[in-house]
Amino acid sequence: MGEIIDGKKVAASIKDHIREFVNSRIKDGKSVPTVASVLIGEDDGSIYYQNSQSKIAADLGINYKKINLSSSCSEEEAIKVISELNADNSVNGIILLLPLPEGFDEKKIISSISPSKDIDCLTDVSIGKFYSGNDGFIPCTPRSVMKLLEYYNIEISGKRAVVVGRSNVVGKPVAQLLLQKNATVTICHSRTSNLQEICKEADILVVAMGKPHFIDKSYIKKDATVIDVGTSSLNGKITGDVLFNEVVDVAAMTTPVPGGVGALTTTLLFLNVCEAMEEYDSKDSFSNRS
Repeated sequence: MGEIIDGKKVAASIKDHIREFVNSRIKDGKSVPTVASVLIGEDDGSIYYQNSQSKIAADLGINYKKINLSSSCSEEEAIKVISELNADNSVNGIILLLPLPEGFDEKKIISSISPSKDIDCLTDVSIGKFYSGNDGFIPCTPRSVMKLLEYYNIEISGKRAVVVGRSNVVGKPVAQLLLQKNATVTICHSRTSNLQEICKEADILVVAMGKPHFIDKSYIKKDATVIDVGTSSLNGKITGDVLFNEVVDVAAMTTPVPGGVGALTTTLLFLNVCEAMEEYDSKDSFSNRS
């Protein structure tokens, strides 16, 4: 049986690092990071996510401001609120909780967020900076994948990596990050005809399909590293795209669902805001302490 990658353990390590940063600022008489989350409407999932973020922020010593707007507000009113947050020097990061209520132009609202505070990497400017390799925020779920590989000292350079899934949220940015680390990357998708054959060549297999238990042991190269980003509900339980109980016997390392990639994403959102604060303040060497 291979090793199980523990996302909660990695998240705890990053949280310790963030607390150290926050405490050092308090000790030096400096302000602590502040995040503003904008929720339009009353989507149950978004409310749950906002409350969860708020609890984690409190645990880390980060200020978390809830800006809750009625679904009856206009786009102009929402953009005005975001513009005020952009101009507020005490706010270091802005989170827009999605989805927006019906009738809102999501792209228009997102584009009103200042790229310097776009810690969720939603705006076109942030995405462009990411793909061009310029300084900017890294999308949290793809960054979670890389943090897991980094924490467990999994060699990437020169390795064959296969990403199953081509979404703009996970598949494409994960492939970009792996390329930046000098992996040879193949992206597979629903039209890939020889998926099993390609997956079996992967030293690192990242799966983000949204198809529960699709990838079984027949897709896995012996001693590969398997990162399961999928989250689906199956028989009332959250499950991944990988048939974990089979794959863990073939792969050298495998992430569980839950407890793998998803355990890191919100923590990395707050890591992004600390880095945003460093960028604004300019000189706290936070990124050099990671």
